[in-house]
Amino acid sequence: MTQYDPDQMQALAEQIKEIAAQLGFQQCGITDTDLSAEAKPFQDWLDRGYQGEMGYLNNNIEKRINPALLVEGTQRIICVRMNCLPPKVSTMKVLQQPDRAYISRYTMGRDYHKVMRKRLTQLGKEIEKLIGEFGYRAFVDSAPVLERPLAQKSGIGWQGKHTLILNRQAGSWFLLGELFVDLPLPIDQPYNEEHCGKCQACIDICPTQAIVAPYQLDARRCISYLTIELKGSIPEPLRPLIGNRIFGCDDCQLICPWNRFAQHSDEDDFTPRHRLDEMTLLELLEWDEATFLKRTEGSAIRRTGYQGWLRNIAVALGNSNGGDKVVQALTKLTQNPSELVQEHAHWALEHLQSRDKVTSAPILIHPRAAKLEP
Repeated sequence: MTQYDPDQMQALAEQIKEIAAQLGFQQCGITDTDLSAEAKPFQDWLDRGYQGEMGYLNNNIEKRINPALLVEGTQRIICVRMNCLPPKVSTMKVLQQPDRAYISRYTMGRDYHKVMRKRLTQLGKEIEKLIGEFGYRAFVDSAPVLERPLAQKSGIGWQGKHTLILNRQAGSWFLLGELFVDLPLPIDQPYNEEHCGKCQACIDICPTQAIVAPYQLDARRCISYLTIELKGSIPEPLRPLIGNRIFGCDDCQLICPWNRFAQHSDEDDFTPRHRLDEMTLLELLEWDEATFLKRTEGSAIRRTGYQGWLRNIAVALGNSNGGDKVVQALTKLTQNPSELVQEHAHWALEHLQSRDKVTSAPILIHPRAAKLEP
């Protein structure tokens, strides 16, 4: 086994952070593999059933709590964050126009998993140039890795009441990634402060009240879960609350006062493709499956699948301003081969026709809401 001098490791850690910045990461921290403090909170969350149909979260719990079991020989975890909000992209303006499609702003360009994993792998290669061969493996929102606790332990930020990691200089508009290494690098101080205070804007704004308590998210009610992870029928009581959100939801970030300090991303890969930041629901409904697959190639949007895509658009059209073209489109959608799509198209027609329908949740403008667009 290679022996490393502590001074050498300290110098290397500093070099790693410099290289990470050169590779486009806005922050880099280093932590150990001990997440034993997360064992009970995570198990309690699972026991409440908050994971919904994401059964994979019940697996490999030991590896989540002890990342060293995931990659043999791992001694340290290099954690990074990367800004993801593209410049000149409207957010609340789109949410307030029911006929336009709202897609979570981190998913409109190239799949962030691929972007960040490639950079993290490059970080490993650059370290290899400095010290020779060593063991490393990159993860981005994949495998049984508890990213947010690792980010907090590495000093990147604290977990906000919406459960996302917050940073005083950058808000929460960033993505997380990790490089597992078999090097005894010095670790950074964990972020032990909490700066949410009495604010609960994220809890108040959530359309479906998925944030059931501070720091507690019931994924079964979360619009991101409903439009991306859930493969079956969206519960009817939640459909009117989804509004025009067809892939993900950003409300809890849009309202967070700390996002006044968020920085836009300068990554070309995160620039919206195919006008996804401004498309109408009817325009997107015109995509046949071949078009959907072609235009979402290399995109996180692929995760929902074409049937899920149509299901989500049907619900959003049911929450739209309606009109003859919408009714015609939904009527046609009731003839879709997929029973799932048919069901949601029928619901949308009935919802539009109902005079006493429950309207989608309004966008509440909190006095301290972040101002990220004109």
